[in-house]
Amino acid sequence: MQEAAALFSLAFFNYGMFILNREPSIANQYLAELRDTQIQKDRLRFRHNLERLGVLLAYEISRVLPYKQQTVQTPLGDCEVDVPALQPVLVPILRAGIPFYEGFLQVFDKADTGFIGAYRAPHTSAEDLRVELNYQTAPSIQDRILIVIDPMLASGKSMVQTLEALCASEKPKHIHIAAVIAAPEGVAYLKEQLQLPYSLWVVALDERLNEKAYIVPGLGDAGDLSYGEKL
Repeated sequence: MQEAAALFSLAFFNYGMFILNREPSIANQYLAELRDTQIQKDRLRFRHNLERLGVLLAYEISRVLPYKQQTVQTPLGDCEVDVPALQPVLVPILRAGIPFYEGFLQVFDKADTGFIGAYRAPHTSAEDLRVELNYQTAPSIQDRILIVIDPMLASGKSMVQTLEALCASEKPKHIHIAAVIAAPEGVAYLKEQLQLPYSLWVVALDERLNEKAYIVPGLGDAGDLSYGEKL
């Protein structure tokens, strides 16, 4: 109940989705640099901006997690502080999710981590888009807080398949989905397909998908911009 109450008290959290850039903040500068075709040429800066947005979004998620009181001894006495009652499990989707995940790991530095590899099979249109999973390793997520991290929520298919694979035999306490940019089509697909309770956290909600299922205006291919073009 404490977590749910905190969740719905957050400003700009509507219909289970938090949109960071609805309110002006330094996040807008990092996002603008991610989108800028000239600044994108600097891979190190591109990855660093993904990481910085990961820090900011992880902080927002931390505000709705369950907490417990702990006594801490200082040089001058004892004090009571609220600390996380449960450490989350972080799961980035490879490979584009790695820089974004690094920001989350800075905030949740005691979290366990799993990894899952997902990629788009060759396709000609958004309608025939298929996503294939080729790698998965994760700790137990039973009754734990699961944070799945992917910078681009486009069609939503890779996210749904990832969660179906992760939750096939174990059920988390709650799922938080984190993305830098989301398309309305992906948001709708999650709502239609996911049966488990989840919250969606994005930096920006963009206009639409194009005919090849890329987000418009988006920023391009986050994986290629971070690490180079793939075969």
